Amino acid sequence: MIPNDERPVLASRTGHYNEALPVPALRAHFQCVWTNTVSGQRATRIAVVPDGCVDLLWRDGRFVVVGPDTSAANRILSPGSTVSGLRFRPGAAAVWLGLPLAEIMGSEVPMADLWGSEADQVVERPGEASTARQQALTFQQVLAHRAAALDRPPREVLAIFEFLSTNAESDGSKIASLYGRLNMTERTLRRWSNQYFGYGLKTLDRILRFQKFRALALGAYRRSTRKPGVCSGLL
Repeated sequence: MIPNDERPVLASRTGHYNEALPVPALRAHFQCVWTNTVSGQRATRIAVVPDGCVDLLWRDGRFVVVGPDTSAANRILSPGSTVSGLRFRPGAAAVWLGLPLAEIMGSEVPMADLWGSEADQVVERPGEASTARQQALTFQQVLAHRAAALDRPPREVLAIFEFLSTNAESDGSKIASLYGRLNMTERTLRRWSNQYFGYGLKTLDRILRFQKFRALALGAYRRSTRKPGVCSGLL
């Protein structure tokens, strides 16, 4: 058990965290694969901040998808456990899951609820691995066969994400300029945002601006401590 009053620890600040590029078959759909092994004798309460992304996780014999968040999510990891995660590229999760991301916003959903018996095949093999690295590799291997049969998300989805990530205009002018750039109506953009990101464009923009500020602060911290970078959203 873990004390109710114990403050959560930022996810990449506990245990042994590593990240890498996914195997080649998954790189069009996922931006990174990561593992986090919890050391010590106690369960740990962790916090994961919103980043506009969605992850597939294998954790303690469970295969789940963690939907997009609008606030920090707290989770408890057992001592000695290893979590393997695959972080989707912007828009790719909706294609893999077959539903609008607004339906799983702020939720952790068992993949068996979405894939049925096919999800059971993913559960067993990673648990047989003897190291975190082997677990992450096996997790990817059992998913790689799906990638060839799935389309990539529309290019416009990535354009929305990249534009909001890099543009420094105010909320109103930034989002308004998207309509003309993508030749879409406000209604269509709203529908796409809920489908591929899980919430409206203004919420996505606020989250990405937070991540930009966090990256600047983290960059300054790394330069002062010479620490390596980590995957966004786990800080």
